Amino acid sequence: MARAKGVALVAITANVNGIRAAARRGGLEWLAGAKADVICLQEVRATHEQVHEQLAESGLAGMHVSHSASESLGRNGVAVLTREQPVAVREGVGDPEFARQGRWIEVDLETVLGPITVVSAYVHTGEAQTPKQDEKFRFLDAMDRRLAALRRRASRQKGHVLVTGDFNVAHAEVDIKNWKGNRDKAGFLPEERAYLDRWFGVPGGKSGPWSDLGRSLGGPGPGPYTWWSWRGRGFDTDGGWRIDYQIATPELAARAREAVVGKAPTYAERWSDHAPLTITFA
Repeated sequence: MARAKGVALVAITANVNGIRAAARRGGLEWLAGAKADVICLQEVRATHEQVHEQLAESGLAGMHVSHSASESLGRNGVAVLTREQPVAVREGVGDPEFARQGRWIEVDLETVLGPITVVSAYVHTGEAQTPKQDEKFRFLDAMDRRLAALRRRASRQKGHVLVTGDFNVAHAEVDIKNWKGNRDKAGFLPEERAYLDRWFGVPGGKSGPWSDLGRSLGGPGPGPYTWWSWRGRGFDTDGGWRIDYQIATPELAARAREAVVGKAPTYAERWSDHAPLTITFA
């Protein structure tokens, strides 16, 4: 795939639902064919050795790999693949509770757009009115603090921030097909959505400090969705959720030109229960 004239950077975020399973289903070939500069992965579910082994056998073999694995084998895990060597890599959202969960990794890059910190994040799924939901809220609190710190750092250094990943929260009614039936479910609770209101702004109201590129470039909705259950007919009827994001600081958001959700043509061609989200910057 040849790069279009004027394109400065292409970034992809994809929850791969296990990098080894995605490789078997053709996911790594899909990602390699996209020719992105930055590829952020979630739910890698592998050790460092397994990640490198899978990538070595794919078209992504030449990319630099920054990977944060979970201490619980076969769970979580986030990574950032980059064409250029990162200037710095940091693991963790800043709270010791989540330091070894494989849910947050940052890389600093020098790009033609200036210095950019890129984050791959994987927020908890949660479960309403259970300790799992309490843990999710604690992570969202830590994420809120880290986002504010990254904005301050970027302002001081005259750089940009791009935060990507599976946030496991649909922001508004247009971001989930069956919103009425999920108002009391994890992923669409008012208390969860309030964090996104704080970051992006209330839909139809004042903007927040971050730009939700999937929505600003993807139109008013409904959709485009990024996740569909493996079970039932949700994929075929487009009964999905928009829970995968790329969010940017204002100056970087101003350079974003296109957002594309790479939904597979058919159920049989899916390589994850999520679809990759690609943002093109010029």
